[in-house]
Amino acid sequence: MNVGATDQPSTQVGPVIDATAQKRILEYIEIAKQESTLALQMEAPDNGFYVGPTIFGDVLPNHTIAQEEIFGPVVAVMRVKSFAEALGVANGTDYALTGGLYSRSPEHIEQAQKEFEVGNLYINRTITGAIVSRQPFGGFKLSGVGSKAGGPDYLLQFLEPRHISENIQRQGFAPIEGNE
Repeated sequence: MNVGATDQPSTQVGPVIDATAQKRILEYIEIAKQESTLALQMEAPDNGFYVGPTIFGDVLPNHTIAQEEIFGPVVAVMRVKSFAEALGVANGTDYALTGGLYSRSPEHIEQAQKEFEVGNLYINRTITGAIVSRQPFGGFKLSGVGSKAGGPDYLLQFLEPRHISENIQRQGFAPIEGNE
């Protein structure tokens, strides 16, 4: 995997947004080194806000990297005994922006569609790349703030609904306009 500048066609992992994000991600990596097993940590360029892709194994559901949103190239690998247990682990966090599933099992796909508690569920594709203005985007739980941005009902949150009712069946005298 090539880590580097985004203007280079060979780059597969670009920089994070700024120095604050880089520092936060590197802090999560240090925490994860204490809680689980470092399986791979790739080098990253020193000039810029780069973080090398990092994979941890033997991660437990209560570990920090399994419970918080890192927003960096960090993967937590956990062992489960069943698909139901995997969904339980995935749903067992306070965050639920995006989830992904790769499966050939129609039963697992259907179960994920019904039970996976995420704002954006991607099946058999990458978990990034929502199409702006076409696919509503937003999360559940602590990853959400209400209506999904870009969805057909997004603007409704900026409106103040009200109802006006008028009796249009007139009884009695109907005044003529201009005639006081």
